[in-house]
Amino acid sequence: MSTIQFILETTKPYRKYLWGMFFAICIVSIDANVKWYIIKRLIDTAVMPGATDFWYLVVIFAVFQILLLLAWSFSDWCAIRFTSDFRTYVASFLANKVGTFSYSFFQNNLSGSIVAKINDAFNLIPAIIFTANYQFVHCALTALIALVLLANVHVLFAVRLLLWMITFFVIVYVGFKKARPLTAAYAESKSEVFGHLSDYFTNMLNVKLFSTSFFEMKRFQNASKDYVNQAQAQGYFLMKFYVLQGAVFSVYTIGFLLFLVHLHNCNVISPGDFALVFMANFRIVDKLFELSHQLRDFITNWGSVDQALTLLKGAPEIQDVPNAAALIVTHGQIVFDHVKFNYKGAEPLFDNTAVTIEPGQKIGLVGYSGGGKTTFVNLILRLYDVTYGRIYIDGIDSKQVTQDSLRANIGMIPQDSSLFHRSLMENIRYGKIDANDEEVIEASKRAHAHEFIEKLPKGYESLVGERGVKLSGGQRQRIAIARAILKNAPILILDEATSQLDSITENYIQKSLQELMAGKTTIVIAHRLSTLLHMDRILVFDAGKIVADGTHGELLAQNSLYKTLWDAQVGGFLPDRHEENL
Repeated sequence: MSTIQFILETTKPYRKYLWGMFFAICIVSIDANVKWYIIKRLIDTAVMPGATDFWYLVVIFAVFQILLLLAWSFSDWCAIRFTSDFRTYVASFLANKVGTFSYSFFQNNLSGSIVAKINDAFNLIPAIIFTANYQFVHCALTALIALVLLANVHVLFAVRLLLWMITFFVIVYVGFKKARPLTAAYAESKSEVFGHLSDYFTNMLNVKLFSTSFFEMKRFQNASKDYVNQAQAQGYFLMKFYVLQGAVFSVYTIGFLLFLVHLHNCNVISPGDFALVFMANFRIVDKLFELSHQLRDFITNWGSVDQALTLLKGAPEIQDVPNAAALIVTHGQIVFDHVKFNYKGAEPLFDNTAVTIEPGQKIGLVGYSGGGKTTFVNLILRLYDVTYGRIYIDGIDSKQVTQDSLRANIGMIPQDSSLFHRSLMENIRYGKIDANDEEVIEASKRAHAHEFIEKLPKGYESLVGERGVKLSGGQRQRIAIARAILKNAPILILDEATSQLDSITENYIQKSLQELMAGKTTIVIAHRLSTLLHMDRILVFDAGKIVADGTHGELLAQNSLYKTLWDAQVGGFLPDRHEENL
């Protein structure tokens, strides 16, 4: 979608305010030209003996002055009504679009860069619209009316002004066309700078722990070099562009003034005509000169918005099929039907994987890091689409249902629990948006989070900080468990859900998790194998393949990779692959 198309589409609900601003600027443009004509008449009347309409002209001038005040006031009212809603509409429009993108998009793009682009659209699109109305439209209308007035004095004045304006706008068009790639590169480099800043602030704990603020600032300066180069390239081009425009202005101004003096000396025009032509031309020159200054900002803003709207160009990799149904899980069976999958540019991770998880089964996933455990559950969640094959939930292809309904039926407790910078109450309620306070507190008690929450100065209304930085890892994990308890989905996925808890708290939590798992199809990823002893089945992953499938006792008896991992385990955790060979 081009910038013009986007502006036309998003301004539809606000057209009445735009028409109001356009109407007001029409009044302003008419007022300016009529006043020039009234001044001409006043001058001619003043030099004519016995003239009687002098005060009549003064009254008309005063009326138009009042109209000018009313027009600008109405225009300001429309502008306020327009911008107050339109900016948030643009931001929500883009945020909603970006929200439909696949999870991989957010893995490959800095959040700060995305936010910077939305911020550019938020601020600059209204600025573009205002420039178009208050500069371009105003200038065009003023010039059009001025041409008519000048033609009444002498046709050559109108012809000269028209030719000069055509020259000016040809220069503007050519300059704008050449400046677009420069402004696009400038805007992209600017968003990259904000992306680096966001990455720096988000990881401030690491910066403090490793004392790397100097390194980060050096890295930021290196990243800023491209921005500086792009800004200078754009600036130098616009400077040359402005010099060229200034030369055109100067040539025209001197030319029309000489021609005006010549006609006056030849008694072709009256003193009032002289004043009218002089004021009209200098008004147009002044407006276009002002416009040339505005054009620099306009071109820069346009390039920034162009770059911001690249967010709309890519279609989501994972989309709901047309008329996708809402999934309703009644049993919780999960079937991988000859599934193949690989990440972009990587070797296949799953190749013809076939496995069935029966309703209500408790399944453990073990294996070396990178073996495919997390990818396995991400495919169930449809954060990625399989390359070949199908994944069925209760016999329904997961691609044939809406993503929202699929994930609404799956409770997920991740290893690294990330929270919103909101209150604890809001973060826990995220598991069930319409839950009341009593339900939230009950879920917190079952997750053994209520104890530490009560001790906080503001209790459940305490803010947790960005990504939950005000809480310990164990506290964040208990909040994530409380959310899952509150959600109470028929399918449950635990990814090292208790890895950051102390042994005593973990013992309490395990009891709550056992209650939560009751009657649910549950998948548990664990490096601490002791947490899987009571699983119905354990799937052992190695390089994307399920190399063993059975209970804890069966897998130990098979002398499989699972037994190797069990024997090599130290303190209840799996070693990395290289440690096995030490």
